Amino acid sequence: MAVQRYVEMKVDLIREGVERRLGHTDNLMMVIIDFDDGPQTEPDPPHAHPHEQVSYVAEGEIFFFIDGKCERLGPGDMFLSPPDKPHSIQLLTQHVRLVDCFTPIRQDFLE
Repeated sequence: MAVQRYVEMKVDLIREGVERRLGHTDNLMMVIIDFDDGPQTEPDPPHAHPHEQVSYVAEGEIFFFIDGKCERLGPGDMFLSPPDKPHSIQLLTQHVRLVDCFTPIRQDFLE
């Protein structure tokens, strides 16, 4: 059985106020991302990737943008993004924690 304890995970500083921790198998990756730089007045620029993504809002509130639509999400909500589909978020609260799952794994996150 493989176990990763949160307090022992390597922390990647993405930018000031944004930290990422991750774990993965050969085909599946889970990423815990903590944003402490909200709220934002504008959404992040849209991005797309060849991975399937399912994200769980653990803390805080966001707007999720996909297919020209915007949904307000809070704790317990999830969003799903198919491969190569442009999507974005906007932080509505000072702190947001997302738990993202990707398949296949994000090699770019391991570099």
